[in-house]
Amino acid sequence: MKKIIETVKNIWRIEDLKSRILITLLFVTIYRFGSQIVLPGVDANALTEMQNQTKDGLMSLLDMFSGGAFSNASIFALGIMPYISASIVIQLLAVAVPYFQKMQREGESGRRKINQYTRMLTIAILVFQAPAYLVNLHNTSGGALTYGFNSWFIISSTIILAAGSMFILWLGERITDKGVGNGVSLIIMIGIIARLPESIGQEFVTALSASEGGGLVKFLIEIVALLFVMALAIILVKATRKVPVQYAKRVEGGKQFGGARQYIPLKLFAANVMPIIFAQAIMFIPMVIASSSGAEGGIWMSFRDHTSIVYNIVLVTLIIAFTYFYTAITLNPVQMAEDMKRNNGFIPGVKPGKATADYLDNVMSHLLLPGSLFIALIAIMPAFASIFGISQGFAQFFGGTSLLILVGVVLDTLQQINSHLLVRRYDGLLNAGHVRTRSNVNAY
Repeated sequence: MKKIIETVKNIWRIEDLKSRILITLLFVTIYRFGSQIVLPGVDANALTEMQNQTKDGLMSLLDMFSGGAFSNASIFALGIMPYISASIVIQLLAVAVPYFQKMQREGESGRRKINQYTRMLTIAILVFQAPAYLVNLHNTSGGALTYGFNSWFIISSTIILAAGSMFILWLGERITDKGVGNGVSLIIMIGIIARLPESIGQEFVTALSASEGGGLVKFLIEIVALLFVMALAIILVKATRKVPVQYAKRVEGGKQFGGARQYIPLKLFAANVMPIIFAQAIMFIPMVIASSSGAEGGIWMSFRDHTSIVYNIVLVTLIIAFTYFYTAITLNPVQMAEDMKRNNGFIPGVKPGKATADYLDNVMSHLLLPGSLFIALIAIMPAFASIFGISQGFAQFFGGTSLLILVGVVLDTLQQINSHLLVRRYDGLLNAGHVRTRSNVNAY
């Protein structure tokens, strides 16, 4: 405890770091304040049906990423997801379209162009997504529209929703530039954490009202289990986040290795949470088919129950498949081998060129299977939590996208703070300064 207090004092002594943390807290507060502002012409007290719709399925995922703004018809209802979708599309284009490939190789100027295209695509997505959201709002909670569902409401609300999402993006970029951590990821994490107190409160009330007794003991066991799962995820992600491949640089006129050892940080979880997001989006299709068919039995109805064996087998299969697919389009061993050769680097015992590319591809192939299985296990853990009687809202924090985002963003943010402390010769925030951070890893 004394060590923690001393570390906090050290953080406060560093003016630049203190300023960054305060700026981050300010922007996060602005984001959470905006999430409570309801669209003009909408009665917030009449959104019961809308809130019921977002309790499960893809709508629950969208509401989680927006911190509850989606179900509350807030001006930030669409959140940061349109930008995430646009970024994914641009990444795919960078693999398939030569024009975008060329921009990627242009350095900083190319990155600025890609960011401009991403913002333009985000606006285009918002132009279609905002009216769709308003139509769904009308269909589920038409009584909440105090002035009716007319052209003026659609146009004005579309502009407000689009402006709200772009403002969130601006906040995220400002956090990245002037605050601590990755702004966009931090905003998503804050949205997820915002639902945690309410979920814990509802679970506590449910436990106290249990007729069979022992509800409080069950609730305490659930809290301990949640902390254990989070701690396990943190340990595993920290231990296996980067699996380095050593390489060296040649010294002029000799065979010795020059300088310090260099590393190519191949990640065990290179695809991060994207496979889960893709898989859950695909799983929404059979859920819609099952809901619209009106059938009361059969295999299609299994997709409406996230605890069913069929649902989880298909989900795990999709996550593994998307892990391989997403990694294949984002990591190019041939390009990595060419860049290494151009920088006069090589892997000891491996010939430059095609042999290096094959070696890297082989290493990545061995990393993908355990990585995809671990991600799949985390994705289905909420189903196990629900089977043991935990409410779905609280069970989401036992795994899935929410747990991976929480662990990843928290570790990245703490490591950035840790880097500031180490640079100024203070003990680090994590493990007394012995954490491998981006600042002390010679990454290729």
